[in-house]
Amino acid sequence: MATFSPALFSFLKALKTNNNRDWFKANKARYEKVLKDPALAFITAFGPRLQKISPHFLAEARASGGSLFRIYRDTRFAKDKTPYKTNTGLHFRHEVGKDAHAPGFYVHLEPGNCFVGAGIWRPDTASARKIREAIAADPKRWKRAAYGKRMTDKFTLAGESLKRPPAGFDKEHPFIEDLKRKDFIASTKLSQKQVTADDFGKELASLCKTSAPLVSFLCGALDLPF
Repeated sequence: MATFSPALFSFLKALKTNNNRDWFKANKARYEKVLKDPALAFITAFGPRLQKISPHFLAEARASGGSLFRIYRDTRFAKDKTPYKTNTGLHFRHEVGKDAHAPGFYVHLEPGNCFVGAGIWRPDTASARKIREAIAADPKRWKRAAYGKRMTDKFTLAGESLKRPPAGFDKEHPFIEDLKRKDFIASTKLSQKQVTADDFGKELASLCKTSAPLVSFLCGALDLPF
């Protein structure tokens, strides 16, 4: 049985048009029925599949602080003061991680823009250096992890990069473009039909398994178990 339904995307479209507290308050029951409750149910069901890939990643079905990102935006320092996110994010992060800046697997659900991500987004300076040092020290393993055929058949490396090579690294290194990365992530697009299919949990597990060598490399660079 499918966990997510087309009603999820209809709700997010409507929220984008009516991104204000009065509308959300009037539609909170709808939000819980088509987004929050299905997402928490999906996280619960996905947990055993995730454990088979690695026992060190968490599927926590909690409304706050777990695998489901809050729908409320932090507008304190943002020019955009709209109060709600118009997407749903699920993050299955490493057990040592306290926030989004940890190795993990990510699911992004948004009308016309659904994808699965794997890796680590915007690591701190010390962690980024450890990852770069691991790439520089073992380029063959990095190549297998990031550019193996199974990986590139599904995933593409993404994220932002430095304009110049980082200090202390050879600008002629064969993977200098990867050493310049600020984000060490890969992503693959999904259709809304895939997300609402009965076997989406199985498909997500397959994608996580495909990208596991990349996540394993990053964990090794950061002295984390995989």
